[in-house]
This record gives sequence, C-alpha cells and structure tokens, in this order.
Amino acid sequence: MDTDLALILGLVIGGLSIPSIMSAISDRRSPRASALTILIACGLLYYATATKPGGYQIDQIPNVFFSVLGRYF
Repeated sequence: MDTDLALILGLVIGGLSIPSIMSAISDRRSPRASALTILIACGLLYYATATKPGGYQIDQIPNVFFSVLGRYF
C-alpha cells in the first residue's frame, strides 16, 4: 500500500469514527466499533509515517490528500 494512501485512509477513517464515538457516548453504550476503527486509523497513520522517509509535515497533508484523490479519480 502506498504511504500517501495509508495516510489519507487513516485520516478519513479516524474522522468518520468521531461521530460514532459521540453517538455511543450519548446513548450510554460502550464504543466498541468506534474503538476498533480508531485502532485501524492509528495503525494506518503509524504505517504511513514510519515507512515514508522523512515522514510527513502538517503543511504537506492537503497536497497529499488532493494528489491521492487526483490519482484515483
């Protein structure tokens, strides 16, 4: 898997799990599925930052995001 794709998937999955966590907490349920998606997102982010030489900087993320979108769409 490409490190840019792993970074973007990790950010998107992590962002989409936030409403699930909030819903579980407001309904007084344990957020099991949300915790699993957070672990998957953290794993993808770790893989992306650990395998790319030099890592990523915050100002590179929008460029990486749109380059991945341009590549697949």
